[in-house]
Amino acid sequence: MADTERGGLSVLRNKRDATRYQILVEIAERQPAVSQQEIADAIGITAQAVSDYLQGLVEDGHVETGGRGRYEVSKEGVDWLISRTDELQVFTDHVAEDVIGQVEIETALATDAIENGRTVTLSMVEGVLRASPGRGDGARAVAITSADAGRDVGVTDFEGVLDYELGEVTVVSLPRVNEGGSTLADPETIAEYAAEHDLVATAGTEAVAAASAAELDPEIRFGTPEAVREAATKGLDVLLLAADDRLAAHTEQLREGTIGYQLVEAADR
Repeated sequence: MADTERGGLSVLRNKRDATRYQILVEIAERQPAVSQQEIADAIGITAQAVSDYLQGLVEDGHVETGGRGRYEVSKEGVDWLISRTDELQVFTDHVAEDVIGQVEIETALATDAIENGRTVTLSMVEGVLRASPGRGDGARAVAITSADAGRDVGVTDFEGVLDYELGEVTVVSLPRVNEGGSTLADPETIAEYAAEHDLVATAGTEAVAAASAAELDPEIRFGTPEAVREAATKGLDVLLLAADDRLAAHTEQLREGTIGYQLVEAADR
């Protein structure tokens, strides 16, 4: 089983990596004379926690110490910072261009009756942008149409951040038919995976056969590389059954979209 992180999201989702990143940035700004208390105050943790993290950073070779509060980021530490910063830039570019985009008007699903010109609160539920009347926590917008509950409503003048997590993808790799095809995938295991995901996608006839054997009716069967990426971008977890010859197109899309995925070989189950 192989597991691929979502690029820069490892810094955003992993508290340890996020704190290490912040500490390295603070050291780089203050070196060589570095006050642990100043770092603690700057990033909102205790001085003892900073000390513990510094010990780990020194042991990992990311920080060099000269004693008496003298710390410097090593070449390895700089390389680590640069790589995480580059990955974060890719992710923020994705958010700005693909998630937020240049859209002035967006369409949402009204959770209750909404009047034109009223402020609404936005949320992402089951992969669909929802608008609720009133000013709540999180992202807000202004309705430009009226709508009854369950109908589409136009929204604009966005404020705040839409708080939701990207979905993840489990990819079950199926060998081509001449190497065993769907017969190497255990239907019960496939069904168990499906129960843990929001959507099932199939790529290749071997994948369709594996889904059928597990008594699954895939929601995504065509244009799967783009569709799977889009579903995960909107917060849905996807189980993708894919023939070996279809894998590259899918994993490339997922990497480009900074979508986390894990790859499972059907023959290993």
